Amino acid sequence: MIPITKPSLDEREAEAARRAILSGWVTQGSEVAAFEREFAAALGAPQACAVSSCTTALHLALLGAGVRPGDEVVTVSHSFIATASCIRYCGAIPVFVDIDPGTFNLDPVLVEAAFTPRTAALLVVHQLGMPCDLRALLEIARRHSIPVVEDAACAIGSQILWDGEWQFIGRPHADVACFSFHPRKLLTTGDGGMLTTRDVALDRRFRLWRQHGMDVSDASRHASRQVVFESYPELGYNYRMTDIQAAIGREQLKRLPGLVAERRELAARYAELLAGIPGLGLPCEPAWARSNWQSFCVRLPEHCDQRAVMQRLLEAGVATRRGVMCAHREAACPSHTWRAGSPLTQSERAQDHSILLPLFNGLTLAAQQSIADALRSASSYC
Repeated sequence: MIPITKPSLDEREAEAARRAILSGWVTQGSEVAAFEREFAAALGAPQACAVSSCTTALHLALLGAGVRPGDEVVTVSHSFIATASCIRYCGAIPVFVDIDPGTFNLDPVLVEAAFTPRTAALLVVHQLGMPCDLRALLEIARRHSIPVVEDAACAIGSQILWDGEWQFIGRPHADVACFSFHPRKLLTTGDGGMLTTRDVALDRRFRLWRQHGMDVSDASRHASRQVVFESYPELGYNYRMTDIQAAIGREQLKRLPGLVAERRELAARYAELLAGIPGLGLPCEPAWARSNWQSFCVRLPEHCDQRAVMQRLLEAGVATRRGVMCAHREAACPSHTWRAGSPLTQSERAQDHSILLPLFNGLTLAAQQSIADALRSASSYC
C-alpha cells in the first residue's frame, strides 16, 4: 500500500528527543526558546511563539486581533474544521466566502461584500500549502481597517513574490501567521504550532496566554536567585509546547529546504505523469506563488464518482483522501453558528470532485508511475 503521506524522521530527530529527555527539562524551556529563534530567523519573522498546535495558535491569534463574542470573522468553509472552530472558540461567528476553483483559496473578489460593521477579522488560509492572494486580500482588509490572520498550517516553506523578491509565508505579511507541525506537514514535531508576528506587544500576550496567563515563565523562576511569586493578571490557557517537541522541530527545520525542494520535484513529476488523463484537473500554481506541495490535489472528471474512484485506487494499493472538507456541511457547525457571505458552490464542488494523491518525501518514481497508472485506470471506469 502506498500511503497518503508519512513524516520524514530519522536518527537525527531521535537523538534530539533523547537530548531533551536526558536534560531533565522536558516542558517549555531552552529547546522551545531555541526553536522559536531559529524558526523566526528561517522565515525572516521578527517574533515567533511556539504553542501546542496550530488550532491553539489560531485561537490566540484571533484573540490578539481583538475578536470577541458576537463579532464576525470572514474566512472559508473549505478548510480543515479547526479554521472555523477557532472563530467559535472566541464566541464569534464565521462568515464563509467561496474559493477560487483554480487554487482552492479564498476568492478576493467575494471578500469585501462579506464585511459588515460586526467584522472583526479576516482569516485567510494557504490551502494545502498553496499561497493565497495575500496582496489583494490585505489591500481589501486595510481599506476597512480589519486585521488579517494567516492560517498557514500547511504552508511552511511556501513562498510569495513580494515587492520583487521571493519571501516565505510567515514573515508575516498579515498581522499574524499560524503554522502546524502535525505529522502530515513537511515540518513535524508530532504535533505543535507556531505564531509569527511583527508586533512585539502581541507576541508578549501570546506568551502570557499560552501558559495559563502566568506573568513569570517557569524558566525565569527556575533561574532566579531570589524567591519569585508568580501572578495571573488575565485568563490564560495551557497551550505550551514541550522541549521534546521543540528539539525535534529544530532538527526538522535544518532539513526543511531540502524537503521542500524534493516536494517541488515530485509535484512536477506528477504533472507530467497525469497530463494525459482526459478531464483531470491539475493544481494551479500562480506565477507569484511557490507552494511547498504539502499535498497534491486533483479534480476528477465531472462524470466520475469520487468514492468509486478512491475505492478502485485503494484496491490497487493506493491510499487517497477526499478533497478538503467544507465546515458548513458538518454537524459540528449547525446552521445557526455561521452565515455565508456568498454562495459556496465552488467550495462544495471542490470537496465532492477532488482527491488528494500520495505525496511525501521519499516517494519513488516507480510509485508515482503506479499511482498515475491506477488513477488513469480508475478514471476510465467512470
